[in-house]
Amino acid sequence: MTWLDIGHIDDIPLRGARKIKTALGCVALFRTAQDEVFAVTDRCPHKGGPLSEGIVHGRSVTCPLHNWVFDLNTGQAQGEDGRVATYPVRIEADRILIDGTALGKRNAA
Repeated sequence: MTWLDIGHIDDIPLRGARKIKTALGCVALFRTAQDEVFAVTDRCPHKGGPLSEGIVHGRSVTCPLHNWVFDLNTGQAQGEDGRVATYPVRIEADRILIDGTALGKRNAA
């Protein structure tokens, strides 16, 4: 794995999101109320909604367009046949690191 420093944990508000742009599309980073950080593709497979604009609750995010709920650990839509890609993230000294190798292997958005 190649870890990329993408910012301070406080760059993402509690129960909020931040979007990063990559050559292959956008990735949404979410921070839960418990200071966990997750990274998933920023595009709902249902209607293409920007998940970074969704509502974070627990370890899930709700798409702002049609209310699909995604598990941030697995990317699986709850009760629906759909999922988004997830990417390894870790926190070191309050810095958010994402696996750059995994980002490079993703499909174009």
